[in-house]
Amino acid sequence: MSLREFVVLGTASQVPTRHRNHNGYLLRWDGEGILFDPGEGTQRQMLRAGVAAHDINRICITHFHGDHSLGLAGVIQRINLDQVPHPVTAHYPASGQRFFDRLRYATAYRETVPLREEPVAGDGTLASGPSYTLEARRLSHPVESFGYRITEPDGRRMVPELLARHGIKGPDVGRIQRDGQLNGVTLDEVSEHRPGQRFAFVMDTRLCSGVDELADGCDMLVIESTFLDGDERLAIDHGHLTAGQAARAARDAGVRHLVLTHFSQRYSEPSEFERQARAAGFEGDLTIAADLVRVPLPKRG
Repeated sequence: MSLREFVVLGTASQVPTRHRNHNGYLLRWDGEGILFDPGEGTQRQMLRAGVAAHDINRICITHFHGDHSLGLAGVIQRINLDQVPHPVTAHYPASGQRFFDRLRYATAYRETVPLREEPVAGDGTLASGPSYTLEARRLSHPVESFGYRITEPDGRRMVPELLARHGIKGPDVGRIQRDGQLNGVTLDEVSEHRPGQRFAFVMDTRLCSGVDELADGCDMLVIESTFLDGDERLAIDHGHLTAGQAARAARDAGVRHLVLTHFSQRYSEPSEFERQARAAGFEGDLTIAADLVRVPLPKRG
């Protein structure tokens, strides 16, 4: 069975704490790994979490503030040191090309792995394949920032009662899935529509249309909640979200599993983020992210 899980490497915002490393997240999607926002210390957090450089196929940077990108230099060098056997693609705001270049070549090392640079200049599709489509949407932050969304193609779910009605069983189930029909029976007659899974990653931003578009109908939404609701004015001024704002966005978008992260060092009690998210009316599955936890994506509907 394919593995789809979200591995949390770090959950702090601008300043790390004794218990929270700078940002860093890996999405395992079938046989591919997508690394989001590797902040300072990500390489060591990968070691602690059992994540290898070989697991990385894509790197997605939301924006070029240090807590979301300073670990990029070490990760790129580790990819080359370990001679990862496949190309790695990097997505990042095109306006930050100079920052990407500095991080990529921060020190001397031997390049052994092709690193494809695919900067993001605006909203749209970045990559598309049989397993997923990767899209970007512009967010609202003092520096240019993008969120990312992964969408699995819709498929068909076999219905046992319909299969039995048409006398289809054993190897014939695989045949009708592969060929679309069998002995005059079509796939539509023995199956039903199954929407593909949807995942979104939303970091530093105020509320904006990009947040809504990324979160819409997601099975899992990973989103920053830097501040608690009492500091909403501070959140707006600095281009961030509160726990209540993030939860209401998830509620209105029909999110199934909400993961809150990117917490300010001013707060020592994570349970308050959960309380405020629930008070905002979010009733789905809720995870207050902690370093090194693994969160499985919800089962497909």
